[in-house]
Amino acid sequence: MTKKIFRKTLSANDVGATGGHQAGILIPKGETELLEILPQLNPQIKNPDAWISCVDQDNDTHTFRFVYYNNKLHEPNGTRNEYRITHMTGWLRNQGAKTEDAFEICGANNDDTYQIRIVSHNENAPSPDPNQPVRIRLKGWRRIH
Repeated sequence: MTKKIFRKTLSANDVGATGGHQAGILIPKGETELLEILPQLNPQIKNPDAWISCVDQDNDTHTFRFVYYNNKLHEPNGTRNEYRITHMTGWLRNQGAKTEDAFEICGANNDDTYQIRIVSHNENAPSPDPNQPVRIRLKGWRRIH
């Protein structure tokens, strides 16, 4: 079973720095490789979810909610059609996560437990190649292994 590792650069909203309320870290529907390692959620059900067990770098276990907010498919005026991992705010604060740090999740298809960690901004930044032009990386998820 091959483990896959994904990282998302954290925004100010993700870490609560804006003072706004956001329901967890967004996982775009196009991130199919990441969605494959998470529990399958039935789109025929309104807002299906699954609780996932995650072990952090301190070997502490946390339970987060993986949810498919899909009221757009179930209500005439519904607006949401997105996946999120929620119930993370306290853990992110305890980890001292800041904007530009990254949330990392590692798992494999049918895993019951995921490994998670916060990667500091300095470690998260790709090393520049002096022989290549500088590229600006947009925020979001990326597979790193």
